[in-house]
Amino acid sequence: MTPKNAHPLLRRLPLITILIVAVLGAVYLRDYLSFQALADNREALIAFRDANYAATVAVFIAAYIVIVAFSLPGATIATLTGGFLFSTFPGAVFNITGATLGAIIIFQAARLGLGERMAARMEASEGSVKRIKEGIDNNQWEMLFLIRLVPAVPFFVANLVPALVGVPLSRFAISTFLGIIPGGVVYTSVGAGLGEVFARGETPNLGIIFEPAILLPILGLCALAALPILIKALRGKKGL
Repeated sequence: MTPKNAHPLLRRLPLITILIVAVLGAVYLRDYLSFQALADNREALIAFRDANYAATVAVFIAAYIVIVAFSLPGATIATLTGGFLFSTFPGAVFNITGATLGAIIIFQAARLGLGERMAARMEASEGSVKRIKEGIDNNQWEMLFLIRLVPAVPFFVANLVPALVGVPLSRFAISTFLGIIPGGVVYTSVGAGLGEVFARGETPNLGIIFEPAILLPILGLCALAALPILIKALRGKKGL
């Protein structure tokens, strides 16, 4: 039995599993995936990294994938940990790789459970729903980059929506990897400076991404991503 003709419950089982684990993780893992936990275990983590660098990289990326794939609390802490353990580079590469692979898992689960059927219904519908679907299809690259670049869009939402409107996997994966680079590098660099933060007994400034020096370039990238959509809309109006 192939996934396409499987029972609807079986098709939705991966997504249901993710939702259940996400709820359980929010209840039971919040204290373990926290800044305080990182602060308390930093010396042990550094010692393990120094003795087993390759294994540390593999375990870290695997853990990041699980955190993102199951929407567990602590994605930001994981990003900081990547910077703390591996510096801004290659820490940012490890963070972005783990986040992208985890996002792909959610995307595939959502598309298998709901996305293909919902996209087909939108395609077969008429009126405003049909126009919305066509608008998304005509501007997929731009929309995908926008939802990754805009800091206000939750990562989980940015993983689900493309699956529900029929975005191809390759396009989703490429736009996710490239689109999260700016924010990923910023937070990884914050993590790279955690040694000094720990020494002062402080907590990192996670609002740094909203400071003008960081936010304005990201908004500039958002504007570049939105520009083709605006141009297409203006051309469409002129053609009426």
